Amino acid sequence: MEMATDNPTWGYLRITAELNRLGDRIGASTVWKILKQRGIDPAPNRSDVTWTQFLRSQAALACDFATIDTACLRRYYLLFFIDVTTREVFYAGITANPTGPWTTQAARNLFLHQPDRLDGARALIRDRGSQFIDAFDEIFRTEGMKILRTPVRTPVANTFAERWIGTLRHELLDRTIIWNQRQLERLVTDYITHRPHRSLDQQPPLPTAPGQTAPHTEPSLQVLRTTRCDGLINEYRNAA
Repeated sequence: MEMATDNPTWGYLRITAELNRLGDRIGASTVWKILKQRGIDPAPNRSDVTWTQFLRSQAALACDFATIDTACLRRYYLLFFIDVTTREVFYAGITANPTGPWTTQAARNLFLHQPDRLDGARALIRDRGSQFIDAFDEIFRTEGMKILRTPVRTPVANTFAERWIGTLRHELLDRTIIWNQRQLERLVTDYITHRPHRSLDQQPPLPTAPGQTAPHTEPSLQVLRTTRCDGLINEYRNAA
């Protein structure tokens, strides 16, 4: 059972041969019967890898543009990157004219400002937008990353980035009025830094400073609240 779980492509014949090599004389029919009784599917079914599993195995980095309209009918484009494994979001910049050279320079700045956090990434997921020119891709290839371009008109292929855009709109942009680029940058960077994730025990993806939180200590009688993003996000901590 352990071999079948650890090796999804191994069928009962391969498992039988491996057990025999270890000195355990057992028949193939017995191995098949054991796996069937435990509800373990045949190898072709177990070896199927979903797109999400593939991206996580590649420690992929996804990127996309989010469009934001201000109260003065000015449209801005937010470029961001998100680590598929940790859900950490990297702010790359906001512009009213997302050209190819601007996007390329934003990618250079990303590696200048976040060199250590991108070491484990092996692939970049992006759509086929005209802003992602060859010079943009070459920056990531130089860092040893593969470029995974999504199919045409298939946003589900970049689901991690699309989901974050939806969360950004639901929790921040739909609940405030954006007046200018400076205000937008302040709100977005504050949101990226402090938004908690349920999958991370209500902690933000960014590394937490030592001593900042104490999740395993006894709760205090007094709880303090800190507001972020102009009061749209609340953070709670035990009083010292």
